[in-house]
Amino acid sequence: MSAQGKGKPALLPPCCQPPGHGSRLLKRCFDFCAALAGLVALSPVLLAVALWVKLDSPGPVFFRQVRVGRGGSLFRIHKFRTMQVNTERQGQLTVGADSRVTGAGRFLRKSKIDELPQLLDVLYGDMSLVGPRPEVPKYVAHYPDEVRDIVLSVRPGITDWASIRMIDENEILGKAADPEQAYIDEVLPEKLAYYVRYAQTHSLAEDVRIIFATLLKIVKR
Repeated sequence: MSAQGKGKPALLPPCCQPPGHGSRLLKRCFDFCAALAGLVALSPVLLAVALWVKLDSPGPVFFRQVRVGRGGSLFRIHKFRTMQVNTERQGQLTVGADSRVTGAGRFLRKSKIDELPQLLDVLYGDMSLVGPRPEVPKYVAHYPDEVRDIVLSVRPGITDWASIRMIDENEILGKAADPEQAYIDEVLPEKLAYYVRYAQTHSLAEDVRIIFATLLKIVKR
């Protein structure tokens, strides 16, 4: 099913072509080297957080969930677990002060540290440092037909402009009478507008700007 009408992303004219093979190769090299360096440099922090997650509540260190990657391929994302085990069946959206979130999870979500294990996904080639955030299949089914192929033409990323400008999305959804419908009708179309723009115009310089903007946003929270 496709979302139609309100909030429909504006497509760029045909003359705006995505970067060529050389640019994609450069982006992949940058992603691989940066992810590897990040994992090595942050390894003490990652190990400390993994221990905290394990001691804070019963369950695995990582949260693994099926997401949709480039070309529609499926992969299992890595995140530090921030919720009680086996509570995803209650809903895939985290809304407001969600009671399923653990004590450690509240801090990890606020600081975005829970996203750091996705450096593994970047290393494996399932993700990029910067790109449209990977969605679960349930919500990808709501992508408008005319933009789905564009958004899925690039690797999903750990961060992008939508992540920066909609960083408190769960608090916004917490105020909605029907959070899931609000996500589909209001939040998702706005995200898709960012995703389409990125997929059609991205560059390595833009990726670097987004990475620094993300770090600045986190520090200022």
